[in-house]
Amino acid sequence: MNQKNCLVIFLTLISFNVFASTQDEIAHLLKFVETTECKYERNGTLHNGAEAVKHINKKYQYYADDIKSAEDFIKYSATKSKMSGKYYKIHCANKAIVKSQEWLLTELKKFRIRQQ
Repeated sequence: MNQKNCLVIFLTLISFNVFASTQDEIAHLLKFVETTECKYERNGTLHNGAEAVKHINKKYQYYADDIKSAEDFIKYSATKSKMSGKYYKIHCANKAIVKSQEWLLTELKKFRIRQQ
């Protein structure tokens, strides 16, 4: 096997590994939202985790071609309303309200640390 073929195989394996880890990260974030005790505020209305995941999944499917990383997933699917432009917010008991983007990026960072 020549060097060019080896390089193509190597790059293909790396690409597959990156895709798989991105899918694992997104699956984790969806489960994290679904099982949270926090409330997800969207356009002034509070939703539980299951309701939030249903909406996020719709946006995820719509933007699937634009999503190349877990950060893209958060940006396109779980940050703000495309219609109103209002940011989604997270309400957790005894904690300050935070934007969903910050909340999810924090969880993504924790997940990546646990995966090392």
